[in-house]
Amino acid sequence: MGDKSSIMDLQLKGKTALVLAASKGLGKACAEALAAEGADVVIGARDPETLERTAASIRSAGKGRVLAVPVDVRIPADAETLLSAALSAFGRIDILVNNAAGNFLAKTETLSPRAFDAVIGIVLQGTINVTMACGKRWLAAKHPAVVLNIATTYAEIGSAYVVPSAVAKAGVLALTRAMAQAGTQLKWNAPVVVDKHCIGGIPGNRTSMILVPIVAAHGLPIPKTSSRAITSPAGTADTMEVLARVNVGAEEMQAIVAACNGCIVWGGHVNLSPADDILISVERPLSLDTREQMVASIMSKKLAAGSTHLLIDIPVGPTAKVTNGVESMRLRKLFEFVGDRFGIAVEVITTDGRQPIGNGIGPVLEAQDVMAVLANDPSAPTDLREKSLRLAGHLLEYDPKLRGGAGYARARDLLDSGAALKQMQKIIEAQGPSDCRKDLAGLAFDVKADRDGIVAAIDCLRLNRLARTAGAPIDKGAGIRLFKKIGDRVEQGEPLYRVFAVDQPELGLAAAATGAGTGYAIGPASPTGTATR
Repeated sequence: MGDKSSIMDLQLKGKTALVLAASKGLGKACAEALAAEGADVVIGARDPETLERTAASIRSAGKGRVLAVPVDVRIPADAETLLSAALSAFGRIDILVNNAAGNFLAKTETLSPRAFDAVIGIVLQGTINVTMACGKRWLAAKHPAVVLNIATTYAEIGSAYVVPSAVAKAGVLALTRAMAQAGTQLKWNAPVVVDKHCIGGIPGNRTSMILVPIVAAHGLPIPKTSSRAITSPAGTADTMEVLARVNVGAEEMQAIVAACNGCIVWGGHVNLSPADDILISVERPLSLDTREQMVASIMSKKLAAGSTHLLIDIPVGPTAKVTNGVESMRLRKLFEFVGDRFGIAVEVITTDGRQPIGNGIGPVLEAQDVMAVLANDPSAPTDLREKSLRLAGHLLEYDPKLRGGAGYARARDLLDSGAALKQMQKIIEAQGPSDCRKDLAGLAFDVKADRDGIVAAIDCLRLNRLARTAGAPIDKGAGIRLFKKIGDRVEQGEPLYRVFAVDQPELGLAAAATGAGTGYAIGPASPTGTATR
Protein backbone atom coordinates (compact mmCIF):
# COMPACT_ATOMS: atom_id res chain seq x y z
CA MET A 1 0.00 0.00 0.00
CA GLY A 2 3.00 2.30 0.47
CA ASP A 3 3.81 4.77 3.22
CA LYS A 4 0.56 6.47 4.27
CA SER A 5 2.02 8.93 6.75
CA SER A 6 1.90 12.04 4.58
CA ILE A 7 2.05 13.08 0.96
CA MET A 8 4.75 15.66 1.72
CA ASP A 9 6.80 13.12 3.69
CA LEU A 10 7.24 11.26 0.41
CA GLN A 11 8.32 14.43 -1.40
CA LEU A 12 10.86 15.79 1.13
CA LYS A 13 12.38 12.53 2.37
CA GLY A 14 15.99 12.41 1.17
CA LYS A 15 16.11 16.20 0.62
CA THR A 16 18.30 18.65 2.53
CA ALA A 17 17.13 22.15 3.43
CA LEU A 18 19.34 25.05 4.48
CA VAL A 19 17.47 27.62 6.58
CA LEU A 20 19.04 30.94 7.61
CA ALA A 21 18.17 32.96 10.72
CA ALA A 22 16.75 29.68 12.02
CA SER A 23 17.34 30.08 15.75
CA LYS A 24 13.95 31.72 16.38
CA GLY A 25 10.80 33.10 14.82
CA LEU A 26 9.86 32.32 11.23
CA GLY A 27 13.21 30.72 10.44
CA LYS A 28 12.90 28.29 13.33
CA ALA A 29 9.32 27.48 12.35
CA CYS A 30 10.40 26.81 8.75
CA ALA A 31 13.21 24.53 9.88
CA GLU A 32 10.91 22.59 12.21
CA ALA A 33 8.26 22.22 9.52
CA LEU A 34 10.72 21.02 6.88
CA ALA A 35 12.24 18.52 9.32
CA ALA A 36 8.80 17.29 10.30
CA GLU A 37 8.08 16.65 6.61
CA GLY A 38 11.11 14.39 6.23
CA ALA A 39 13.94 16.71 5.15
CA ASP A 40 17.40 16.83 6.68
CA VAL A 41 17.94 20.41 7.87
CA VAL A 42 20.97 22.68 8.15
CA ILE A 43 20.27 25.72 10.29
CA GLY A 44 22.36 28.86 10.42
CA ALA A 45 22.34 31.93 12.69
CA ARG A 46 24.80 34.15 14.54
CA ASP A 47 24.04 33.11 18.14
CA PRO A 48 25.49 29.60 18.64
CA GLU A 49 23.72 28.93 21.95
CA THR A 50 20.22 29.76 20.66
CA LEU A 51 20.99 27.92 17.45
CA GLU A 52 21.96 24.75 19.30
CA ARG A 53 18.80 24.87 21.41
CA THR A 54 16.77 25.00 18.20
CA ALA A 55 18.73 22.05 16.81
CA ALA A 56 18.09 20.06 20.00
CA SER A 57 14.37 20.84 19.74
CA ILE A 58 14.25 19.57 16.16
CA ARG A 59 16.21 16.44 17.05
CA SER A 60 13.85 15.66 19.90
CA ALA A 61 10.97 15.51 17.41
CA GLY A 62 12.69 12.47 15.92
CA LYS A 63 12.25 13.37 12.25
CA GLY A 64 15.17 14.01 9.94
CA ARG A 65 18.71 15.00 10.82
CA VAL A 66 19.81 18.50 11.78
CA LEU A 67 23.13 20.34 11.64
CA ALA A 68 23.62 23.69 13.40
CA VAL A 69 26.29 26.00 11.94
CA PRO A 70 26.93 29.47 13.44
CA VAL A 71 27.25 31.94 10.58
CA ASP A 72 27.36 35.66 9.83
CA VAL A 73 25.84 35.81 6.36
CA ARG A 74 27.29 39.28 5.75
CA ILE A 75 30.72 37.67 5.39
CA PRO A 76 31.23 35.73 2.11
CA ALA A 77 33.81 33.43 3.72
CA ASP A 78 31.24 32.47 6.38
CA ALA A 79 28.76 31.55 3.65
CA GLU A 80 31.37 29.31 2.02
CA THR A 81 32.17 27.66 5.36
CA LEU A 82 28.46 27.08 5.97
CA LEU A 83 28.03 25.37 2.59
CA SER A 84 31.14 23.23 3.08
CA ALA A 85 29.87 22.02 6.45
CA ALA A 86 26.42 21.27 5.05
CA LEU A 87 27.75 19.30 2.08
CA SER A 88 30.19 17.43 4.27
CA ALA A 89 27.36 16.34 6.57
CA PHE A 90 24.60 15.55 4.06
CA GLY A 91 26.19 15.62 0.61
CA ARG A 92 23.57 17.88 -0.95
CA ILE A 93 21.45 21.02 -0.59
CA ASP A 94 18.05 20.94 -2.28
CA ILE A 95 16.24 23.82 -0.58
CA LEU A 96 17.59 27.22 0.47
CA VAL A 97 15.46 29.45 2.70
CA ASN A 98 16.92 32.95 2.86
CA ASN A 99 15.30 34.35 5.99
CA ALA A 100 18.05 36.55 7.46
CA ALA A 101 16.50 39.86 8.50
CA GLY A 102 17.16 42.97 10.54
CA ASN A 103 15.76 46.44 11.08
CA PHE A 104 15.85 49.50 13.31
CA LEU A 105 12.37 50.73 14.23
CA ALA A 106 13.17 54.43 14.17
CA LYS A 107 12.57 57.59 12.20
CA THR A 108 14.62 57.49 9.04
CA GLU A 109 16.33 60.82 9.69
CA THR A 110 17.72 59.54 12.99
CA LEU A 111 19.53 56.57 11.44
CA SER A 112 23.27 56.63 10.81
CA PRO A 113 24.98 55.28 7.67
CA ARG A 114 26.15 52.31 9.76
CA ALA A 115 22.52 51.46 10.57
CA PHE A 116 21.69 51.26 6.88
CA ASP A 117 24.86 49.25 6.20
CA ALA A 118 24.02 46.76 8.95
CA VAL A 119 20.47 46.05 7.74
CA ILE A 120 21.36 45.97 4.04
CA GLY A 121 24.35 43.77 4.84
CA ILE A 122 22.23 41.19 6.66
CA VAL A 123 19.14 41.20 4.46
CA LEU A 124 20.44 41.83 0.95
CA GLN A 125 24.17 41.07 0.98
CA GLY A 126 23.58 38.03 3.19
CA THR A 127 21.01 36.69 0.74
CA ILE A 128 23.40 37.27 -2.14
CA ASN A 129 26.34 35.61 -0.37
CA VAL A 130 24.56 32.39 0.51
CA THR A 131 22.66 32.19 -2.78
CA MET A 132 25.90 32.62 -4.73
CA ALA A 133 27.67 29.99 -2.63
CA CYS A 134 24.85 27.52 -3.24
CA GLY A 135 24.22 28.49 -6.85
CA LYS A 136 27.79 27.97 -8.04
CA ARG A 137 27.76 24.45 -6.61
CA TRP A 138 24.33 23.66 -8.06
CA LEU A 139 25.38 24.80 -11.53
CA ALA A 140 28.64 22.86 -11.41
CA ALA A 141 26.83 19.69 -10.36
CA LYS A 142 23.74 20.37 -12.56
CA HIS A 143 21.70 19.83 -9.42
CA PRO A 144 18.09 21.14 -9.44
CA ALA A 145 17.20 23.08 -6.31
CA VAL A 146 14.74 25.56 -4.83
CA VAL A 147 15.46 29.01 -3.40
CA LEU A 148 12.84 30.58 -1.14
CA ASN A 149 13.56 34.24 -0.37
CA ILE A 150 11.47 35.73 2.44
CA ALA A 151 10.25 39.24 1.60
CA THR A 152 7.64 41.66 2.92
CA THR A 153 4.79 43.72 1.52
CA TYR A 154 6.53 46.99 2.36
CA ALA A 155 9.30 46.08 -0.09
CA GLU A 156 6.72 46.89 -2.77
CA ILE A 157 4.65 49.65 -1.18
CA GLY A 158 6.97 51.16 1.46
CA SER A 159 6.23 51.97 5.09
CA ALA A 160 7.36 54.30 7.84
CA TYR A 161 10.01 53.26 10.38
CA VAL A 162 11.27 50.35 8.25
CA VAL A 163 13.13 52.15 5.46
CA PRO A 164 16.44 50.21 5.71
CA SER A 165 14.59 46.90 5.71
CA ALA A 166 12.31 48.03 2.87
CA VAL A 167 15.33 49.00 0.76
CA ALA A 168 17.04 45.69 1.44
CA LYS A 169 13.92 43.56 0.89
CA ALA A 170 13.24 45.40 -2.38
CA GLY A 171 16.70 44.30 -3.45
CA VAL A 172 15.88 40.73 -2.48
CA LEU A 173 12.70 40.91 -4.58
CA ALA A 174 14.67 42.19 -7.57
CA LEU A 175 17.19 39.37 -7.11
CA THR A 176 14.39 36.83 -6.94
CA ARG A 177 12.73 38.12 -10.11
CA ALA A 178 16.04 38.10 -11.96
CA MET A 179 16.69 34.49 -10.91
CA ALA A 180 13.17 33.47 -11.94
CA GLN A 181 13.58 35.03 -15.39
CA ALA A 182 16.73 32.97 -15.85
CA GLY A 183 14.86 29.77 -15.04
CA THR A 184 12.88 27.43 -17.27
CA GLN A 185 9.83 28.97 -18.93
CA LEU A 186 7.78 27.21 -21.57
CA LYS A 187 7.12 29.03 -24.83
CA TRP A 188 4.32 28.18 -27.23
CA ASN A 189 3.97 29.07 -30.90
CA ALA A 190 0.50 30.52 -30.41
CA PRO A 191 -0.80 34.03 -29.64
CA VAL A 192 -3.39 32.70 -27.17
CA VAL A 193 -2.51 30.01 -24.60
CA VAL A 194 -5.28 29.43 -22.08
CA ASP A 195 -5.31 27.91 -18.62
CA LYS A 196 -7.67 27.52 -15.69
CA HIS A 197 -7.06 27.22 -11.98
CA CYS A 198 -9.39 26.62 -9.04
CA ILE A 199 -8.20 27.71 -5.61
CA GLY A 200 -9.52 24.40 -4.24
CA GLY A 201 -11.26 23.34 -1.08
CA ILE A 202 -14.30 21.75 -2.75
CA PRO A 203 -14.48 17.93 -2.88
CA GLY A 204 -14.77 16.46 -6.36
CA ASN A 205 -14.83 19.48 -8.68
CA ARG A 206 -12.70 17.85 -11.41
CA THR A 207 -13.69 20.42 -14.01
CA SER A 208 -10.17 20.73 -15.45
CA MET A 209 -10.24 17.15 -16.72
CA ILE A 210 -13.41 17.94 -18.69
CA LEU A 211 -12.68 21.44 -19.94
CA VAL A 212 -9.14 20.62 -21.13
CA PRO A 213 -10.32 18.18 -23.82
CA ILE A 214 -13.21 20.50 -24.74
CA VAL A 215 -10.88 23.48 -25.25
CA ALA A 216 -8.24 21.33 -26.97
CA ALA A 217 -10.85 19.87 -29.33
CA HIS A 218 -11.80 23.43 -30.30
CA GLY A 219 -8.18 24.16 -31.18
CA LEU A 220 -6.94 26.45 -28.41
CA PRO A 221 -3.73 25.26 -26.71
CA ILE A 222 -4.24 24.48 -23.01
CA PRO A 223 -1.09 23.04 -21.37
CA LYS A 224 -2.52 22.13 -17.96
CA THR A 225 -0.05 21.56 -15.15
CA SER A 226 -1.86 20.38 -12.04
CA SER A 227 -1.12 19.72 -8.41
CA ARG A 228 -1.20 16.63 -6.30
CA ALA A 229 -3.24 16.66 -3.11
CA ILE A 230 -1.77 18.28 -0.03
CA THR A 231 -4.67 18.47 2.41
CA SER A 232 -7.45 17.27 0.08
CA PRO A 233 -8.35 13.67 -0.86
CA ALA A 234 -7.34 14.22 -4.49
CA GLY A 235 -5.61 16.75 -6.68
CA THR A 236 -6.21 16.91 -10.41
CA ALA A 237 -2.88 15.17 -11.01
CA ASP A 238 -3.86 12.34 -8.63
CA THR A 239 -7.15 11.82 -10.48
CA MET A 240 -5.64 12.07 -13.97
CA GLU A 241 -3.06 9.47 -12.92
CA VAL A 242 -5.88 6.94 -12.73
CA LEU A 243 -6.30 7.39 -16.50
CA ALA A 244 -2.79 8.26 -17.72
CA ARG A 245 0.78 8.97 -16.74
CA VAL A 246 1.24 12.46 -15.29
CA ASN A 247 4.98 12.40 -14.49
CA VAL A 248 5.92 14.14 -17.72
CA GLY A 249 8.96 16.34 -18.33
CA ALA A 250 8.92 19.74 -19.98
CA GLU A 251 10.08 18.58 -23.43
CA GLU A 252 7.64 15.68 -23.51
CA MET A 253 4.87 17.99 -22.32
CA GLN A 254 5.54 20.31 -25.24
CA ALA A 255 5.39 17.39 -27.67
CA ILE A 256 2.05 16.23 -26.22
CA VAL A 257 0.55 19.70 -26.52
CA ALA A 258 1.83 19.99 -30.08
CA ALA A 259 0.02 16.75 -30.94
CA CYS A 260 -3.16 17.20 -28.86
CA ASN A 261 -3.47 20.96 -28.14
CA GLY A 262 -3.53 20.08 -24.44
CA CYS A 263 -2.34 17.90 -21.61
CA ILE A 264 -3.03 17.26 -17.92
CA VAL A 265 0.27 16.60 -16.13
CA TRP A 266 1.77 16.98 -12.68
CA GLY A 267 3.45 20.38 -12.37
CA GLY A 268 5.98 19.07 -9.86
CA HIS A 269 7.54 16.76 -12.45
CA VAL A 270 7.65 19.45 -15.12
CA ASN A 271 9.60 21.43 -12.48
CA LEU A 272 8.51 24.84 -13.77
CA SER A 273 7.94 26.34 -10.33
CA PRO A 274 9.25 23.86 -7.74
CA ALA A 275 9.30 26.46 -4.97
CA ASP A 276 5.53 26.10 -4.75
CA ASP A 277 5.81 22.55 -3.41
CA ILE A 278 8.28 23.66 -0.77
CA LEU A 279 6.11 26.63 0.18
CA ILE A 280 3.17 24.28 0.67
CA SER A 281 5.22 21.96 2.88
CA VAL A 282 6.07 24.88 5.16
CA GLU A 283 2.68 26.60 5.06
CA ARG A 284 0.50 23.56 5.75
CA PRO A 285 1.79 22.61 9.23
CA LEU A 286 2.26 26.27 10.21
CA SER A 287 -1.10 27.50 8.88
CA LEU A 288 0.72 30.14 6.80
CA ASP A 289 -1.60 29.87 3.80
CA THR A 290 -2.06 33.60 3.25
CA ARG A 291 -3.96 34.88 0.24
CA GLU A 292 -0.89 36.73 -1.01
CA GLN A 293 1.26 33.58 -0.90
CA MET A 294 -1.43 31.58 -2.68
CA VAL A 295 -1.80 34.12 -5.48
CA ALA A 296 1.96 34.44 -5.96
CA SER A 297 2.32 30.65 -6.03
CA ILE A 298 -0.42 30.13 -8.62
CA MET A 299 0.62 33.01 -10.86
CA SER A 300 4.31 32.08 -10.88
CA LYS A 301 3.40 28.62 -12.17
CA LYS A 302 1.14 30.00 -14.87
CA LEU A 303 3.83 32.44 -15.98
CA ALA A 304 6.38 29.62 -16.18
CA ALA A 305 3.91 27.47 -18.14
CA GLY A 306 3.61 30.17 -20.80
CA SER A 307 -0.06 31.01 -20.26
CA THR A 308 -1.36 34.22 -21.83
CA HIS A 309 -4.97 33.99 -20.60
CA LEU A 310 -5.99 32.55 -17.24
CA LEU A 311 -9.40 31.78 -15.76
CA ILE A 312 -9.53 31.62 -11.94
CA ASP A 313 -12.37 29.75 -10.22
CA ILE A 314 -13.10 30.91 -6.65
CA PRO A 315 -15.73 28.69 -4.97
CA VAL A 316 -17.54 30.56 -2.20
CA GLY A 317 -19.32 28.74 0.60
CA PRO A 318 -19.50 28.38 4.39
CA THR A 319 -16.95 25.53 4.49
CA ALA A 320 -14.94 26.53 1.40
CA LYS A 321 -11.57 28.33 1.47
CA VAL A 322 -13.41 31.57 0.68
CA THR A 323 -16.53 32.04 2.78
CA ASN A 324 -18.03 35.34 1.63
CA GLY A 325 -18.27 37.85 -1.18
CA VAL A 326 -16.01 40.44 0.41
CA GLU A 327 -13.17 37.93 0.72
CA SER A 328 -13.69 36.73 -2.87
CA MET A 329 -13.58 40.32 -4.15
CA ARG A 330 -10.30 40.96 -2.34
CA LEU A 331 -8.84 37.77 -3.78
CA ARG A 332 -10.07 38.68 -7.26
CA LYS A 333 -8.31 42.04 -7.09
CA LEU A 334 -5.09 40.34 -5.97
CA PHE A 335 -5.19 37.98 -8.94
CA GLU A 336 -5.91 40.84 -11.32
CA PHE A 337 -3.12 42.97 -9.86
CA VAL A 338 -0.52 40.21 -10.14
CA GLY A 339 -1.78 39.23 -13.60
CA ASP A 340 -1.24 42.80 -14.78
CA ARG A 341 2.29 42.75 -13.38
CA PHE A 342 3.05 39.41 -15.06
CA GLY A 343 1.40 40.32 -18.36
CA ILE A 344 -1.25 37.58 -18.09
CA ALA A 345 -4.89 38.34 -18.91
CA VAL A 346 -6.78 37.15 -15.82
CA GLU A 347 -10.51 36.57 -15.49
CA VAL A 348 -11.87 35.61 -12.07
CA ILE A 349 -15.29 34.07 -11.50
CA THR A 350 -16.97 32.98 -8.29
CA THR A 351 -18.85 29.68 -8.17
CA ASP A 352 -21.06 27.80 -5.74
CA GLY A 353 -18.86 26.34 -3.00
CA ARG A 354 -21.61 25.20 -0.63
CA GLN A 355 -21.19 21.50 -1.45
CA PRO A 356 -19.08 18.99 -3.40
CA ILE A 357 -19.18 19.02 -7.21
CA GLY A 358 -19.82 15.61 -8.75
CA ASN A 359 -20.63 12.35 -6.97
CA GLY A 360 -17.14 11.06 -6.22
CA ILE A 361 -14.47 12.16 -3.75
CA GLY A 362 -11.11 10.44 -4.23
CA PRO A 363 -9.04 9.74 -7.39
CA VAL A 364 -10.81 6.66 -8.81
CA LEU A 365 -14.30 7.92 -7.98
CA GLU A 366 -13.58 11.35 -9.45
CA ALA A 367 -12.10 9.78 -12.60
CA GLN A 368 -15.32 7.79 -13.00
CA ASP A 369 -17.32 11.04 -12.81
CA VAL A 370 -15.08 12.73 -15.40
CA MET A 371 -15.34 9.92 -17.93
CA ALA A 372 -19.10 9.66 -17.40
CA VAL A 373 -19.51 13.35 -18.24
CA LEU A 374 -17.25 13.10 -21.30
CA ALA A 375 -19.15 10.01 -22.50
CA ASN A 376 -22.49 11.77 -22.04
CA ASP A 377 -23.60 8.99 -19.71
CA PRO A 378 -27.16 9.71 -18.48
CA SER A 379 -26.02 8.92 -14.92
CA ALA A 380 -23.17 11.46 -15.05
CA PRO A 381 -23.37 14.20 -12.38
CA THR A 382 -25.14 17.19 -13.90
CA ASP A 383 -23.49 19.71 -11.57
CA LEU A 384 -20.01 18.68 -12.75
CA ARG A 385 -21.12 18.77 -16.38
CA GLU A 386 -22.70 22.21 -16.15
CA LYS A 387 -19.85 23.80 -14.22
CA SER A 388 -17.30 22.36 -16.66
CA LEU A 389 -19.27 23.72 -19.64
CA ARG A 390 -19.52 27.13 -18.02
CA LEU A 391 -15.77 27.31 -17.40
CA ALA A 392 -14.90 25.91 -20.82
CA GLY A 393 -17.19 28.49 -22.37
CA HIS A 394 -15.28 31.28 -20.65
CA LEU A 395 -11.98 29.93 -22.00
CA LEU A 396 -13.32 29.55 -25.55
CA GLU A 397 -14.34 33.21 -25.50
CA TYR A 398 -10.60 34.02 -25.66
CA ASP A 399 -10.55 32.72 -29.24
CA PRO A 400 -10.74 35.87 -31.40
CA LYS A 401 -12.39 33.83 -34.17
CA LEU A 402 -15.36 32.90 -31.97
CA ARG A 403 -18.27 35.32 -31.79
CA GLY A 404 -18.81 36.95 -28.41
CA GLY A 405 -21.18 35.00 -26.18
CA ALA A 406 -20.83 31.80 -28.21
CA GLY A 407 -18.38 30.06 -25.89
CA TYR A 408 -20.87 28.04 -23.84
CA ALA A 409 -22.78 26.80 -26.89
CA ARG A 410 -19.51 25.79 -28.60
CA ALA A 411 -18.36 23.93 -25.49
CA ARG A 412 -21.68 22.10 -25.25
CA ASP A 413 -21.51 21.09 -28.92
CA LEU A 414 -18.00 19.69 -28.48
CA LEU A 415 -19.12 17.69 -25.46
CA ASP A 416 -22.42 16.44 -26.86
CA SER A 417 -20.90 15.42 -30.21
CA GLY A 418 -18.26 13.22 -28.59
CA ALA A 419 -15.40 15.41 -29.82
CA ALA A 420 -14.28 16.15 -26.26
CA LEU A 421 -14.22 12.44 -25.35
CA LYS A 422 -12.22 11.66 -28.47
CA GLN A 423 -9.75 14.43 -27.58
CA MET A 424 -9.43 13.12 -24.02
CA GLN A 425 -8.67 9.65 -25.35
CA LYS A 426 -6.01 11.19 -27.61
CA ILE A 427 -4.44 13.00 -24.63
CA ILE A 428 -4.50 9.81 -22.53
CA GLU A 429 -2.80 7.88 -25.32
CA ALA A 430 -0.16 10.58 -25.77
CA GLN A 431 0.66 10.73 -22.06
CA GLY A 432 0.76 6.94 -21.85
CA PRO A 433 -0.58 4.51 -19.24
CA SER A 434 0.17 4.96 -15.54
CA ASP A 435 1.30 2.12 -13.32
CA CYS A 436 -0.95 2.98 -10.37
CA ARG A 437 -3.92 0.91 -9.23
CA LYS A 438 -7.15 1.90 -10.92
CA ASP A 439 -9.73 -0.27 -9.13
CA LEU A 440 -12.23 0.96 -6.57
CA ALA A 441 -11.45 -0.06 -2.98
CA GLY A 442 -13.16 -3.28 -1.93
CA LEU A 443 -14.20 -2.34 1.60
CA ALA A 444 -17.10 0.03 2.18
CA PHE A 445 -19.83 1.19 4.52
CA ASP A 446 -22.82 3.50 4.14
CA VAL A 447 -23.48 6.61 6.21
CA LYS A 448 -27.23 6.96 6.66
CA ALA A 449 -29.61 9.77 7.52
CA ASP A 450 -30.67 9.86 11.17
CA ARG A 451 -34.01 11.52 10.40
CA ASP A 452 -36.48 12.36 7.64
CA GLY A 453 -36.08 15.74 5.99
CA ILE A 454 -34.21 17.76 3.39
CA VAL A 455 -30.42 18.08 3.08
CA ALA A 456 -29.85 21.66 4.22
CA ALA A 457 -26.04 21.86 4.23
CA ILE A 458 -22.92 19.80 3.51
CA ASP A 459 -19.58 20.37 5.26
CA CYS A 460 -16.95 20.22 2.50
CA LEU A 461 -14.04 20.32 4.93
CA ARG A 462 -15.36 17.39 6.98
CA LEU A 463 -15.93 15.25 3.88
CA ASN A 464 -12.42 16.04 2.64
CA ARG A 465 -10.97 14.91 5.96
CA LEU A 466 -13.13 11.79 6.00
CA ALA A 467 -11.99 10.73 2.52
CA ARG A 468 -8.36 11.21 3.54
CA THR A 469 -8.96 9.18 6.69
CA ALA A 470 -10.26 6.39 4.46
CA GLY A 471 -6.92 6.42 2.60
CA ALA A 472 -7.27 8.85 -0.31
CA PRO A 473 -5.28 9.95 -2.23
CA ILE A 474 -2.45 7.49 -1.48
CA ASP A 475 -4.94 4.67 -1.96
CA LYS A 476 -6.47 5.91 -5.21
CA GLY A 477 -9.49 3.64 -4.85
CA ALA A 478 -10.42 5.04 -1.44
CA GLY A 479 -12.89 7.88 -0.98
CA ILE A 480 -16.59 8.72 -0.86
CA ARG A 481 -19.49 8.31 -3.27
CA LEU A 482 -22.27 10.79 -2.62
CA PHE A 483 -25.93 9.88 -2.98
CA LYS A 484 -27.52 13.11 -1.75
CA LYS A 485 -26.95 16.83 -2.34
CA ILE A 486 -28.38 20.03 -0.86
CA GLY A 487 -32.13 20.20 -1.41
CA ASP A 488 -32.61 16.44 -1.75
CA ARG A 489 -35.30 14.76 0.34
CA VAL A 490 -34.07 11.91 2.58
CA GLU A 491 -35.72 9.37 4.83
CA GLN A 492 -34.35 8.04 8.08
CA GLY A 493 -31.99 5.16 7.35
CA GLU A 494 -31.47 6.16 3.72
CA PRO A 495 -27.79 6.29 2.64
CA LEU A 496 -26.29 9.77 2.32
CA TYR A 497 -22.97 8.50 0.99
CA ARG A 498 -20.71 5.44 0.88
CA VAL A 499 -17.14 5.37 2.19
CA PHE A 500 -14.55 3.16 0.45
CA ALA A 501 -11.24 1.98 1.90
CA VAL A 502 -8.55 -0.49 0.84
CA ASP A 503 -7.53 -1.64 4.31
CA GLN A 504 -9.55 -2.51 7.37
CA PRO A 505 -7.70 -0.08 9.71
CA GLU A 506 -8.55 2.90 7.46
CA LEU A 507 -12.15 1.68 7.19
CA GLY A 508 -12.39 1.55 10.97
CA LEU A 509 -10.90 5.01 11.40
CA ALA A 510 -13.30 6.43 8.84
CA ALA A 511 -16.27 4.79 10.53
CA ALA A 512 -15.20 6.25 13.87
CA ALA A 513 -14.83 9.70 12.27
CA THR A 514 -18.41 9.65 11.02
CA GLY A 515 -19.53 9.06 14.59
CA ALA A 516 -18.32 12.58 15.41
CA GLY A 517 -20.36 14.03 12.55
CA THR A 518 -21.53 12.98 9.12
CA GLY A 519 -20.93 16.36 7.47
CA TYR A 520 -24.62 16.57 6.51
CA ALA A 521 -27.20 18.88 8.09
CA ILE A 522 -30.76 17.65 7.58
CA GLY A 523 -33.59 20.09 8.14
CA PRO A 524 -37.31 19.43 8.39
CA ALA A 525 -39.28 19.47 5.16
CA SER A 526 -42.04 21.98 4.60
CA PRO A 527 -45.36 20.81 3.08
CA THR A 528 -44.02 21.87 -0.34
CA GLY A 529 -41.00 19.64 0.05
CA THR A 530 -38.35 22.26 0.78
CA ALA A 531 -36.19 22.55 3.86
CA THR A 532 -37.38 24.93 6.54
CA ARG A 533 -35.04 27.20 8.44
